[in-house]
Amino acid sequence: MGIMIDEIDHINHERRRFLAAGAMTFAAAKIGLAQTGRTSATNTFGPVKQIEAGVLNVGYVETGPANGQPVILLHGWPYDIHSYIDVAPQLATAGYRVIVPYLRGFGTTRFLSADTVRNGEQAAIAADMLAFMDALKIDKAVVAGFDWGARTAVIMAALWPERCKAIVSVSGYIVVNLTANQQPLPPQAELGWWYQYYFATDRGERGYTQYRHDFNKLIWKIASPKWAFDEATYERSAAAFDNPDHVRIVIHNYRWRLSLAKGESRYDDLEQKLFAAPAITVPAITIGSDFDGAGADGAAYAKKFAGKHAHRVLNGIGHNVPQEAPEAFARAVIDADRLIGS
Repeated sequence: MGIMIDEIDHINHERRRFLAAGAMTFAAAKIGLAQTGRTSATNTFGPVKQIEAGVLNVGYVETGPANGQPVILLHGWPYDIHSYIDVAPQLATAGYRVIVPYLRGFGTTRFLSADTVRNGEQAAIAADMLAFMDALKIDKAVVAGFDWGARTAVIMAALWPERCKAIVSVSGYIVVNLTANQQPLPPQAELGWWYQYYFATDRGERGYTQYRHDFNKLIWKIASPKWAFDEATYERSAAAFDNPDHVRIVIHNYRWRLSLAKGESRYDDLEQKLFAAPAITVPAITIGSDFDGAGADGAAYAKKFAGKHAHRVLNGIGHNVPQEAPEAFARAVIDADRLIGS
């Protein structure tokens, strides 16, 4: 248990260090026009579909052959399905059935009941995606993601390995441990989590409600300082933050991580399993980027991937890896799928 907490602290330290540095230097930096990623919102998905799954009616897009190997691509906060706007067609061309859902609190995904707790804890989001697979009658999929999506992919592989053919996880093993999250870090590292402490207050909740558009745009810039996204690109994703449950899900997610908000008892058993930091046995490719700082090499969590595993480092790329480096992300998905036969 001590080793597990040390590993998680190391990963969190590097992530916080990067965000802190970005927050202090962004105002003085100019984002170059010829940098990574796409610079316009010219690409679009097909129509958004809806399906009832568990406690949700999930909005999602789908492309590629219906009989192809299913690939589920999961976004994070504060992003949406358009993080995969350039990844999805590449995978579809390669023969995959590509499915990109809105997480709870984003886009067109809605709760079926007004009485359901607006819960953002990690096990709830992972359970959503398992129910989503069940609703689509998908027995096994390649699951890939970043930020909340990466955590969800790892959790699905840890708790339900029989449902994951392979996974791709940006920043690697980022499963939350509530005990580890109570451990203080040096002030420079704590600065990177300024928004979590802001969200812990009533003022922060009101502020995010009122200013979420500008707030999330700031996070994009801090987390990906070399990504030259334009206004149309951001606005395309920002529409997803108008979901009526968005603020409650985000606030609960970050308060839960700091043990300031309780989870639901229905997920307690799953969370206890996750707090033990179970190893990932399915084939996996992990990705490190500039966002991970010195932890980009993946050494801190490499031993958590006990199955076939490869790690890649993308220099000059920030947090939104699939949108900043779509070719590299699509290649990682294809290669992860092929690891099982290597």
